[in-house]
This record gives sequence, structure tokens and C-alpha cells, in this order.
Amino acid sequence: MTVTVYVPNDSGALSLGAGRIAAAIEKEAQQRGLDIKLVRNGSRGMFWLEPLVEVETSEGRIGYGPVQLKDIPGLFDADFLNGGKHTLEVGTIDEIPYFKKQQRLTFARIGLTDPVSLDDYLAHEGYRGLKNALAMSGADIVKQVTDSGLRGRGGAAFPTGIKWNTVLNTPSEQKYIICNADEGDSGTFSDRMVMEDDPFVLIEGMTIAGIAVGATQGYIYLRVEYPHAHRALNTAIEKAYQAGYLGDNIQGSGKKFDLEVRLGAGAYVCGEETSLMESLEGKRGLVRFKPPLPAISGLFGQPTVVNNVISLASVPIILDKGGEYYRDFGMGRSRGTLPIQLAGNIKYPGLVELAFGLTLRELLYEYGGGSASGRPIKAVQVGGPLGAYLPESQFDTPLDYEAFAAIWAVVGHGGIVVFDDTVDMAEMARYSMEFCAIESCGKCTPCRIGSTRGEEVIKDIIAGRDLHKNIPLLRDLCDTLLNGSLCALGGMTPYPVLSALNHFPEDFGITEQASAA
Repeated sequence: MTVTVYVPNDSGALSLGAGRIAAAIEKEAQQRGLDIKLVRNGSRGMFWLEPLVEVETSEGRIGYGPVQLKDIPGLFDADFLNGGKHTLEVGTIDEIPYFKKQQRLTFARIGLTDPVSLDDYLAHEGYRGLKNALAMSGADIVKQVTDSGLRGRGGAAFPTGIKWNTVLNTPSEQKYIICNADEGDSGTFSDRMVMEDDPFVLIEGMTIAGIAVGATQGYIYLRVEYPHAHRALNTAIEKAYQAGYLGDNIQGSGKKFDLEVRLGAGAYVCGEETSLMESLEGKRGLVRFKPPLPAISGLFGQPTVVNNVISLASVPIILDKGGEYYRDFGMGRSRGTLPIQLAGNIKYPGLVELAFGLTLRELLYEYGGGSASGRPIKAVQVGGPLGAYLPESQFDTPLDYEAFAAIWAVVGHGGIVVFDDTVDMAEMARYSMEFCAIESCGKCTPCRIGSTRGEEVIKDIIAGRDLHKNIPLLRDLCDTLLNGSLCALGGMTPYPVLSALNHFPEDFGITEQASAA
């Protein structure tokens, strides 16, 4: 009997030797005369177990990890193909607490299937949302997305249905769907995992978006640093065309949607939608003035939907199970689920998908297991390099857009980077200004000049020079960046700087009283 063995083809697992593990398992099975079927699946998101090898058994998929080359003969000796006991065995994957407690909607297939197998995708509820959408009017599709409460998962959290409705009701012979896959935030990798580990769900979501608003052309703007995602997307797009899920006559409906991948050149600012469109048009990635909004005049001056990967990958399940089904997850105005990425100094790094509403403390300790160093967690940065640093006193804040806004923080893309009590928060604040200075497109003065001056001022503060002058000066600079910048790059740099200054004044060599002056 043929036994199915799964070895991830996700770049996180590949970086730890998963490709060599897969080849060695095939070779060992051949030498022993054993019949196996090797499937290169996606990652389950439990990165401390990678490379995680899974075996299909009558009791479910049994996992072994982290597997190294030297472990493979021993795994075969232990009869791991039949679920045999071994020191690397982690049990049935579905019963591992880290995984079992999740609420996987967008990530339902990731780690379960062969990412570039259309048959696998269809066998696991793929393209059911598109089938429903093809039988609906554009307005009805938009209503389902609106009813779901889905908001932009890229950071801005703007209601997706409102954006789509604007494009739907803006007359034009040509409209566009753009997927912002320029995932540049530190500690984030959920977009990458979708594109590498379930690319068809993104393709399906973009196709539904095109049918909903009357757009016939889509572009995935992918960061150049994601070569594995690039290959997976292009393979899946080719198969979708061959099977009639893309092109001039989608599944015989008479509806048209074309899709292609375009590579960015590594500019962080091109994660901002207008700068991204400038880049797509072949220009330098500079931020545009608003208005006009991209939904009215976007790519090549035409109505354009710009959503990030997770937003678009959430659409198929909404059209499959209905807006109300998705809306039943979450809290307040934060509906559905969010793929949360745990990185930095954390014992169990990885991805968990959960409904909005759980607290940072639950994420850090029930899922993350505390710091990897075993020392107290001093701060976490949520929302990428422009997110606020949150102290332990704010760890009970629920993961909710409005709750975070109330403490002057952002959920952003759902990335959480953890720091223990050895971190120097003044140095982290300095780095935030340096990052802004390096990545600024240079179009507006507050961002271009303010970030450079800001780094200089923080260096003076770290050196203990003229604190009574430099602390107020730093706050004034942050106020200018916050209120005068054209986009969120300059406008959000004050979040990490001021949160570090306000919550950790001792790291700046100042007292609480001086920091508030």
C-alpha cells in the first residue's frame, strides 16, 4: 500500500533544509523497497517544528519535527510510515494545541494540500465562492463582502465593501484589480504563506473581485524578495487559465478576467497603494496626492481596487459560506479572523489564525510560550516597523482595530515582534527614524527631512546631550511627521518613536517627569 508523506515546500521550511529532507526520504524509501507518495505541501505555520514531516495514517496525519538529515534512517527504523513512535513525533497534527485552538478560515487549506495542484484545491472546497459569484450580480457580490464586515488586512483597515462599491459605481470602460503583495513589514509573513502555500485562493479572490466591480484585468504586485511565491503564483495562474478559471470566458459564464504578476524592486514605500500604482505604470515609486482616490482614478487613471493578499484571500470563503458566516467571527467592528504572525524573541514563532478579540497576553503566552530567552517580555511591536511598542501593562488589550486605536497603536498586518528585557528602546526608536529616512520616497518634506533630523536628535538624546531641549524637539518633529506627511510612512513613524519614549523613558536616560515635559 502506498503511504503519503508530506514535506513542506514553504520557503521557511526550505531555509531549514526541507528540500534536502524530501530528497533523502525518497532515496531511503527506494533503498528499502517501500512505496511512498511524496507531496510537497505548505507549512502548518508552526515554525519551531520545521522541517515538519507528516505521514497519512488511519488515525490522521502524524507529524515528526524538526527533522534533520541524520534523523531519516531512524524514522524509517521506527516505522514512521505507519505512525511509529520516535522522539521527533509530535502526534496528530490536528490535536496539537497550538494548531487545534485556531479558527482557520483564510488558511483552511494551508499545510493540508499541494499548493499548485488545482485538483487538490477543488477537492478542498476551492472555487466554490467563484461558482456562487458567477450566478450573482456585481452589486450582490459587493453586498456579501460588505455584510461580512471585512476590512483591509494590509494595515489601513478600510471597509472592503465600501471600496468595491465605489469602483462598481464609477463608470469606466476599463477597471483594474491590484493585489498589494509587497509585504515589507518586519515580522510579517502571512501574505508570503498564502502565495506560496495556497496561491489559488488569492487567484479566486481576485477573480471574484473583478467580476464584482466589472474589472477585467488584475495585477499581483509582488516584492522581488519572494522568488518562491513568484514561481508558485505563475504555476497556479497558468493552471487556472488552462482549466478556464481565468481568461475570456470563465467557466462558460461569458465573464472575463486576466491576471499577471509584476515584480517590485524592493522599495518599502511601494507598499503604499498610490506609490505602488506609479511603479506598476513604470514610473518611480512616489506617493500621489489624494484626492482623487484610486477607486475613482487609480491605475492609468482608471477605477481601481487595491487590496492586500489576506483581504483578497478572505473573499472566497465569504462568497462560499455567506457574509453573515464570516461576520459571526470577531468583535465590535473587527469582524472575521486575522492571521497573526509571532516573531522575534518568542519560544514558539509562527502563524495563528484566530477571530479578533483575544488579547496580546494570550497570544504571547498561550500560543507563543513566552520569550525564547526565558527572560521577561519587555515590549512587543505590533503592525510592522511603523507600529507602536507596547509595554507589559498593555498586553491585556484585545486584538481589535478600535481597541488598539484607543491606546494609540495599530493592528496593521497582524505582525507581532517580541523583545525581552535586554532590549534598548532608545535604540529601537532611533532605528525607526533611520528606517523612515532610508525608505522615504522623498516627495514630502516632513518625511524626507524630518526623519533625518529625528535620527540626529535621538542620537543626541542617547548621548545625554541637552535633554531639556531635545526631548521637546523630538516631540515637535513627530508632530510634524504625523500631521504633515503625504502617506503613512512618515505619518506613522511617530508611533514607534513616541511609544518608546512614553513607555520606556528610563532607556532614554530620563525620568517619567522629564519625558512628559
